[in-house]
Amino acid sequence: MSDLIHIKKPFKPTTVLYNIVNYGGLALVIIWGFLGIEYLGIMQTARGTMQAMIRGFIHPDLAYLANMTRDGLPFAVVETIAISIAGTFVSALLSIPVALLASQNIVGQRVSKVGKVIVTAIRTFPELILALIFISVVGPGAPAGILAIGIHSIGMLAKLFSEAIESMDMGVKEALDSCGATPMEVLFRALLPEMAPEFMSYTLYRFEINMRAAATLGLVGAGGIGAPLIFATRGRVWDRVGIMVIVLIVVVTLIDIVSGSIRKKLV
Repeated sequence: MSDLIHIKKPFKPTTVLYNIVNYGGLALVIIWGFLGIEYLGIMQTARGTMQAMIRGFIHPDLAYLANMTRDGLPFAVVETIAISIAGTFVSALLSIPVALLASQNIVGQRVSKVGKVIVTAIRTFPELILALIFISVVGPGAPAGILAIGIHSIGMLAKLFSEAIESMDMGVKEALDSCGATPMEVLFRALLPEMAPEFMSYTLYRFEINMRAAATLGLVGAGGIGAPLIFATRGRVWDRVGIMVIVLIVVVTLIDIVSGSIRKKLV
């Protein structure tokens, strides 16, 4: 076996000069750009904002939490939960026929392709875009948030439901078909009873996600805690921001714990 021959590349002064000019010029541009930034002013502003935010979390606005009027925090939290519940569980019912339409083992390959396109089209738009659309239709407030979460959840739940239906054991359905059962009897005596625990598990999981989504829809005027949160942030009322964030973390955590325990029992 012949020894490897290492061939050294010839030294080219033009290459070295090119690298110096190229990378050196880039470095000078970057340094010139950074020198134009007022570091001292930015750091002072950031330091003051962070200190105010920390003080707001340490000393939150408890009076806002105790305000039981429509302008208080409890109403905003309850409205956020109500938007999530209404949007999720109504969409869960509407997702079942869409999921059946997208299930190949129920309606056949050709029809299921159409159903899958519908499911994909529904979940294309995020909740915030749908909220902006429905605000222009029904006006600002909770109804726009419910419609935005509900429509988007139909697409997501229908996809999960259809995948669960396509992977189910079709033995019970075939037995009922052999006995001359109607399609509605097959649906209510075979498909739905067998898939109900999995459907409920997916619905609860979607409810957890929609709770977080409902908290942000208020940013565009679709009701919930998002609107007072963005107003308090813009006004730099950090003690109010602190109590809203703390309450939101507690509520979402409790919902996650309860929903997770229920889903474990179902599955």
